[in-house]
Amino acid sequence: MNKKERKAITFISVMAIFFSIAPTANAMHIMEGYLPPGFCVLWGALCIPFLAAGLYSINKSMNKDRKALILLAMSGAYIFVISSLKIPSVTGSCSHMTGTGLGAILFGPAAVSVLGLIVLIFQALLLAHGGLTTLGANTFSMAIAGPLLSYGIYQLCKKLNFSRKISVFLAATLGDLFTYCVTSIQLALAYPSPQGGVFVSAVKFLSVFAPTQLPLAIIEGILTVIVVMGMESYAKNELTAVGFIKEV
Repeated sequence: MNKKERKAITFISVMAIFFSIAPTANAMHIMEGYLPPGFCVLWGALCIPFLAAGLYSINKSMNKDRKALILLAMSGAYIFVISSLKIPSVTGSCSHMTGTGLGAILFGPAAVSVLGLIVLIFQALLLAHGGLTTLGANTFSMAIAGPLLSYGIYQLCKKLNFSRKISVFLAATLGDLFTYCVTSIQLALAYPSPQGGVFVSAVKFLSVFAPTQLPLAIIEGILTVIVVMGMESYAKNELTAVGFIKEV
């Protein structure tokens, strides 16, 4: 292990300890048993093609350059830690940062679907955060929909010649917010309002999420920029290997 790798591991460890300091909250993504069985099966089925594409993408990245494994592991750890910091919000759900923007920027949205699924399984089993019956719905919102938008925003910002810091900030922030838009729609579909149906119910869920999620999304954007800056200093070779930094 060379000096740069030791610095990178130290940086990751410090960030993980920093992010793990949070008050306890009895809340979840969408909690166990909160969705009707039909919705659980439907969301799970929708995730299957994305997960298949994710496994192929990860395998391709590993075959291309083994250095990518370090960044892939860090992206997964970042998702696990940052999405475990939760604030009670809508009944049956919660507000928290997602952390998926970083992985989407580095590896694309497909790979993040697999990382997100692994994180959600561990959180459901070890932290009572989320649930196994709602795993499909939580995976779709946090590990598929959010990363897709983050990746699209980042690529758009690159084409518009935005600075890297601004591009990363917008990608992480908007990806986080989109995750909660999808979660609100999922909850609204399962529990439509008696007066106004799904649309009114979705607006109600969004309005309850907004006060906590808007500042959390901005914080996630800033934290992701800080992490990327640290990686640029201590893991430049790995970032070059995955194509995030162009080789000179």
